[in-house]
Amino acid sequence: MLVNHTLSITRDFVSMPTIMSTTTASLSGEEIVELCRRHTLFEWSAQADVDPIPVARSKGIYFWTPEGKRFIDFNSQLMCVNIGHGDERVIRAIQDQAATLAYANPFMATEVRGRLSAKLAELTPGDIDAFFFTNGGAEANENAIRIARLYSGRHKIGARYRAYHGGTAGALTLTGDPRRWAAEPGIPGVFRIPDFYHGIQKGWDKTEDVLARTEEILELEGPKTIAAIIVEPVVGTNGILIPPDGYMQGLRELCDKHGILLIADEVMAGFGRTGEWFSVDHWKVIPDLITMAKGLTSAYVQLGAVGMRRQIADHFQKNVFYGGLTYNSHPIACATGLATIAVYEEDNLIDNARRMGTVMRGLLEDLESRHPSVGATRNIGLFGIVELVRNRETREPMAPFNSASPEMQALGKFFRQEGLYTFVRWNTFFTNPPLCITEAELREAFAIIDKGLDITDQAVS
Repeated sequence: MLVNHTLSITRDFVSMPTIMSTTTASLSGEEIVELCRRHTLFEWSAQADVDPIPVARSKGIYFWTPEGKRFIDFNSQLMCVNIGHGDERVIRAIQDQAATLAYANPFMATEVRGRLSAKLAELTPGDIDAFFFTNGGAEANENAIRIARLYSGRHKIGARYRAYHGGTAGALTLTGDPRRWAAEPGIPGVFRIPDFYHGIQKGWDKTEDVLARTEEILELEGPKTIAAIIVEPVVGTNGILIPPDGYMQGLRELCDKHGILLIADEVMAGFGRTGEWFSVDHWKVIPDLITMAKGLTSAYVQLGAVGMRRQIADHFQKNVFYGGLTYNSHPIACATGLATIAVYEEDNLIDNARRMGTVMRGLLEDLESRHPSVGATRNIGLFGIVELVRNRETREPMAPFNSASPEMQALGKFFRQEGLYTFVRWNTFFTNPPLCITEAELREAFAIIDKGLDITDQAVS
């Protein structure tokens, strides 16, 4: 995360303004932080180490503290505010739907539910044309593996180590990174397939070797016991790992060969982030199930979904789908999704992500050429990352696996001081701005990054 230092708060809590209604005078940034730290838990953190940024308002690629400090949102919050903040078209859609029909239970049919699912059927790959709506990405992945098991009659699910699939019980078991550890043993039936990237020191494997080892593991697990393999086609928080050409196609062939379903987790990479509607579109692969959230509504309202191919949807015509959520197909969320998709189309944001991704590639290469602490950079569209090293020959990371270092903490502190918000994780930081970003705004952010890397350059041996 960006910072790990506890905010020093000395003012007595009882002196804070009484919060009575939305008309009460606004709180200061310090008061917001104190109130939130006292009465809420922040995720993936020891609470004493949390130092959150107080946020009062946002617009476009920026957000502001109550005191008026401006930040460039270079991470789209959690890689989700794809259309940018405060789009009035989406806000109006939320207001209109709330005034017309704020809620109908999921056993009922609504116009926005039908229209959104039909629109998604136009956008998703191949013959994916039926959807189960959830509250977010983790629930989408939970329901994807449930659907795979119900449809196939099999139980096992293959997943990779360099993966994050969500914070609920099943999704955390699917997750390969250290966020899984505290939730173990987790749900039964999950096994690991090979990764194609092993970190900056060990590098990349050949595609044919990865696929051969994957098939060997499938044979050892017993293909007829395996319901599905789930992957992020482009890995998100575990490194913006872009698969070599042939990997996704080969994985699709392996699944077809053994009658295994392929689940594409597009929660983070979907909706234009990579310069295509979905990242699997780069390789012309049609998954059996596709999960989505984040960019589906640009996080203006919570919504996720599982898309499925027609034969899977048809299975549940006569077989019970054992799943349900109170907020499944929530009208306000569906209306938000429809309005968000309209913004992508009206503003040509998928094309802009592709164009600005090319600009970002040049800016990342420039950093790599001038800063000795930059060991590697990657991006696909506006999905990018910088890996930092202490030594380019040994490829020693600037921070150990699953840990921080003084240099990375100092870099995160510098970004925050200069008004750049992005994730600094282990020996990496991310470059994932909203898809509406302009070239001038992109260069503004990279100018801050350029200055900040002087800090990590000093640690290079």
